[in-house]
Amino acid sequence: MKKKFVTKWMAGALAAGMALSMGACGQTKGNNSGDPERKDASAIVEDNKADTAEKEEKPEQKTEKTKSTEYPLTITTYGSDGAELTTTYEKAPEKVLAVYQGSIETLLALGLEDHIVAAAGLDNEVPEEQKAAFSKLNYLDEFTPSLETVTMLEPDMIFSWGSLFGEKTLGDAAGWVEKGTNIYMNSNTHPKNGEASYQKTLENEYTDILNIGKIFDVQDQAEAIVNDMKDTIASVKEKTENIEEKPSVLVLESGKDGFTNYNATSLGGDMVTQLGGVLANPDGGRLGKEDVIAANPDVIFVVYMPYSGDDPEQLKQEKLNVILEDEAYASLDAVKNGRVVPIMLSEMYASATRTKDGIVTFAKGLYPDLTLE
Repeated sequence: MKKKFVTKWMAGALAAGMALSMGACGQTKGNNSGDPERKDASAIVEDNKADTAEKEEKPEQKTEKTKSTEYPLTITTYGSDGAELTTTYEKAPEKVLAVYQGSIETLLALGLEDHIVAAAGLDNEVPEEQKAAFSKLNYLDEFTPSLETVTMLEPDMIFSWGSLFGEKTLGDAAGWVEKGTNIYMNSNTHPKNGEASYQKTLENEYTDILNIGKIFDVQDQAEAIVNDMKDTIASVKEKTENIEEKPSVLVLESGKDGFTNYNATSLGGDMVTQLGGVLANPDGGRLGKEDVIAANPDVIFVVYMPYSGDDPEQLKQEKLNVILEDEAYASLDAVKNGRVVPIMLSEMYASATRTKDGIVTFAKGLYPDLTLE
């Protein structure tokens, strides 16, 4: 019965949202991101085309089905207020709006491209093995879809980050659920519940992938992805258990006023800790030059994020040079020993199916002599 009320509600939401949205109607291209340097949608689609030869040669891989979802299925996610939000699925969604990198890639990794009504918000190319599936998608002109656009799509599920559900974007997450469109919010991006902060963890990323597997009745595929991540961490722990003094670490993203420090409450910090590293400043959120020098870590991971239109290698080097070319940091152990290591933000923030990439990058930076299979 819920779905019968969706059209009326969406019409009201559309009227309320017109002042906020600058919809995609009438656009031939654009990115709607506020960043004129970001590539437009047509260029992103072109960059994500699969190589024809690879597409033809690669055999389809199937995972043996050992688990089946029983519907109705109840899944807990989060609302715009940061509180838990209960959702119910009578069947696997058929018209999913997937917004931002991890949401899109999770669905593609699970072979669910035919369930996607539209996608938006890619910062980087999807992995090569996902490009053939991506080419089937309706990729929107708007980087962040407006309320107007989403209303017209009439999705039965929206899978995205917490930032998509606010006053200036799609409105209250719970409101969509009440009117028949389920929401799944990446757990490590949900808003604070009042003033209480929360830990952004590897376990949250695992849970998200497993929950999507349950929702779409592809639990075996989801478990295979998560188990691969867990096995990698277990392997690193086993191979480094005899190292008595584990390396101290800072994970830093440079900005205009110093550094963002990915501390113990961050996903990046949790990755480092679970791999045996020791956070040199586990509490500070913002660090200045003096803080970095005082910490004097064994390893500094430098966070960089190339967006569509950026030269990734140039940006990476620019971020590394903030540390490497400043004489104030020359005496740091990490600099002297050549242990200033780049890591892409998408590998350690709402990383979804890129989580293993982050685990591997951190592991190799922590233990340069480690061999990972």
